[in-house]
Amino acid sequence: MSVVSAAPGVRVCTIDDLEVERGRAALIDGEQVALFLLADGSVHAVDNLDPYSGAQVMSRGIVGSRGDAPTVASPLHKQVFDLRTGICLETQGRPDAALRVWPVSVVDRAVHVRRVRGEDA
Repeated sequence: MSVVSAAPGVRVCTIDDLEVERGRAALIDGEQVALFLLADGSVHAVDNLDPYSGAQVMSRGIVGSRGDAPTVASPLHKQVFDLRTGICLETQGRPDAALRVWPVSVVDRAVHVRRVRGEDA
């Protein structure tokens, strides 16, 4: 896990540090974030905290898709989340929950993640 400074738009890694369709965890302002590089070259970031189990495991989830939506399935109970919105697409009979989505930008191969204003969880 990477530890980075507490600033908006934090550089967490380079694109070369990520493996296609494999998750990586980063620590930003004391919070774990799961990063995913998809086959189309896009990078997504969501909370690493699985809202159903309470475990920091989403970076170990199974990457896939539902229609045109890129997804990650929890490695524990297999709930499927849309990586673009964080919405759970398959709750497995449990109450609705979602992952927080972190804005990502890639500049000169450096991956930057920032917190959405007003989300000081």
